[in-house]
Amino acid sequence: MNRLDATRRAHVLNCLIEGCSIRSTVRMTGVSKKAVTRLLVEAGAVAADCQDRVMRNLTCRRLQVDELWTFNYCKQKNVTADIKSKVAGAGSVWLWVAIDADTKLVPCAMVGSRSAGEARDFIADLASRLRYRVQMTTDKFRPYLQAGIRVWCPGRLRPVG
Repeated sequence: MNRLDATRRAHVLNCLIEGCSIRSTVRMTGVSKKAVTRLLVEAGAVAADCQDRVMRNLTCRRLQVDELWTFNYCKQKNVTADIKSKVAGAGSVWLWVAIDADTKLVPCAMVGSRSAGEARDFIADLASRLRYRVQMTTDKFRPYLQAGIRVWCPGRLRPVG
């Protein structure tokens, strides 16, 4: 298998970082679409690994947490059994994100469904990256409260209702 040299890899990644689409990156660089997408996946894996190692023992004090909706392939209401068999993860997708209110640092982000289990996993991952308890601002999505109590006050408090 041929590999792009470091200069061409950097050129492709710079195009993508600047907001160019994959197709326009292919046109500008002369690199195949398959190679661009493969490089994008590799760069994403390296970035995720780096963030997981570096974003530890953070001294954040005020965090804003939220989830953003999008869809993969088609909206959830249009997912059929045929589409499910062809496209893994088709339908609604949620990006869970935490942002430090003071520095705008993103200590963690996660892609998944909008459920209490995902909220628990997200808050547990967030807590594992922080040195102190934090003030968290949310959109009043109930699972945040339940997940926060489970992570930061296990066995001490029970959520009301």
